[in-house]
Amino acid sequence: MAKEYPASPKAQQLQESKKQRLAYILVVSALCIAFYVLGAWQNTTLPKPAASSAITRVGCDPAAAQSSAVPSFGSASQDSLDFDAHHQLSLNDTDDGAAVQPFPACPLNFSEYTPCEDRTRGRRFERAMLVYRERHCPAKDEEIRCLIPAPPNYRTPFRWPQSRDYAWFSNIPHKELSIEKAVQNWIQVDGEKFRFPGGGTMFPRGADAYIDDISKLIPLTDGKIRTAIDTGCGVASWGAYLLKRNIIAMSFAPRDTHEAQVQFALERGVPAIIGVMGKQRLPYPSRSFDMAHCSRCLIPWEAHDGLYLAEVDRILRPGGYWIHSGPPINWKTHYKGWERTKEDLKQEQDKIEDVARSLCWNKVAEKGDLSIWQKPKNHLECANIKKKYKIPHICKSDNPDAAWYKKMEACVTPLPEASNQGEIAGGVVERWPQRAFTVPPRVKRGLIPGIDGKKFEEDKKLWEKRVAYYKRTTPIAEGRYRNVMDMNANLGGFAASLVKYPVWVMNVVPVNSDRDTLGAIYERGFIGTYQDWCEAFSTYPRTYDLLHADNLFSIYQDRCDITNILLEMDRILRPEGTAIIRDTVDVLTKVQAITKRMRWESRIMDHEDGPFNPEKVLMAVKTYWTADASEQH
Repeated sequence: MAKEYPASPKAQQLQESKKQRLAYILVVSALCIAFYVLGAWQNTTLPKPAASSAITRVGCDPAAAQSSAVPSFGSASQDSLDFDAHHQLSLNDTDDGAAVQPFPACPLNFSEYTPCEDRTRGRRFERAMLVYRERHCPAKDEEIRCLIPAPPNYRTPFRWPQSRDYAWFSNIPHKELSIEKAVQNWIQVDGEKFRFPGGGTMFPRGADAYIDDISKLIPLTDGKIRTAIDTGCGVASWGAYLLKRNIIAMSFAPRDTHEAQVQFALERGVPAIIGVMGKQRLPYPSRSFDMAHCSRCLIPWEAHDGLYLAEVDRILRPGGYWIHSGPPINWKTHYKGWERTKEDLKQEQDKIEDVARSLCWNKVAEKGDLSIWQKPKNHLECANIKKKYKIPHICKSDNPDAAWYKKMEACVTPLPEASNQGEIAGGVVERWPQRAFTVPPRVKRGLIPGIDGKKFEEDKKLWEKRVAYYKRTTPIAEGRYRNVMDMNANLGGFAASLVKYPVWVMNVVPVNSDRDTLGAIYERGFIGTYQDWCEAFSTYPRTYDLLHADNLFSIYQDRCDITNILLEMDRILRPEGTAIIRDTVDVLTKVQAITKRMRWESRIMDHEDGPFNPEKVLMAVKTYWTADASEQH
């Protein structure tokens, strides 16, 4: 057979055939890529708001009427979620053919329902040491499956910082405190608004002046003091006025005869939680707070072998301060007004001071109505002091961070070892704001399994990237949100990425987590609490603007019914508030199906790294609706 040369016609035909096949493959590949990119782009675009047929506007003011309606996802042509507040919408009970039945609305008398602090249930428990005001969650047969309604005429709260001084009466229709505390200037009714003058039982000149008095005795403005706790907070004016000094306070008060104290605080945009010093430990790790405060908080500090001061000692950082005002401090001036004898008041103060000394504390100052004590930096000298004060004893073989349904104990929580008198036990924290971005001492010391300095830095960068992604679809930077909750906070990276915005974050560490990171969160200068999300959170309804849940449902889907967790999220989220939920696609599909029954509008978005990541993000908005006004009668 003759040999074929490259220049032969047959060879040329083969080359042309190869070129055609290659061109065909390239064209098909280009088309596939183009259509994939187009599809991915369409899938990650949020829908435009459109008026839902089930939503009617009732009495909006002209400015509100010009803004977009509550978001609907019924049209494929929609582009973006609407996060604006409209505060005058009502939702009709029409059902446009949904395959599942929506949850009904609870009666209006559930409008301020707090499941684990229900006063009717609390009456079953002993009154001694206020046990009946501690957490007592409903049993399975007591759980409700309905949506907690906002009161009629509910309005979007004032934006911060105006909210510090004003709240809408229609949102918290209680005048009791304005009457009971009228002389003390806690709260005043001003037409359709509440006004908060900043007064308090022990600061008649206002919280600002009171804090100035404290700052003359201890440093409040140099960044050393960042986290504080206010025991028996009233409407949290002390915490409200600390914020401008870059100090964030965890304020708590029980649900008691002073109706809605914590609800007022949160409506003002001030951190607060329902709580009481009873028999259980406060839900915070050891060495959390730089400062603790009691202003006529009615806690018997000298009682039960110093049990309550020992609990303050547990949660106070080494070198932290305890500030006490009110009976019996300055009894020589106030004994007549308090209607108590000099002898009785002097004896009470002596007992409190004995307890403080037995904890190895040092009295810093007593001036006017203020008494200030300081916890030692370490316990090197405490052994000598305990030779004199046998009670309370040093705690033995106990995890000082265990604080979820853990009984208090009248003992001194031992501090980590130190080598010299000037060393801060457990490690030094930086001054604020550097503190937020510096590796916490607990991480440096290897106390959190699987977390070291490198992992901390990686986590910090990760959340900067994620928050930048959130900002493309949610108005985080625009003042729309004030009260934010991170339901699975890990190292507090989400909160750290929000520092420059006018928000505060309640960092929640689930007790079911693989590792306890709440101590490190406090060392970064943030606040938070432990929580089991199979139970309700200790807050009033409608108290948070933004909820963030990072892989929360993966943790709990085999522990309890995730429907109950979502109903709890609906309870604590304000009307037109936002929820950001990160998880795997199969989990988010289940979650989204339930949110549709809760009158939420939602859309599953791609991960910030693109569509190939199996983790997705569900963006949701709780629609505006209220109880029927006829129920008020």
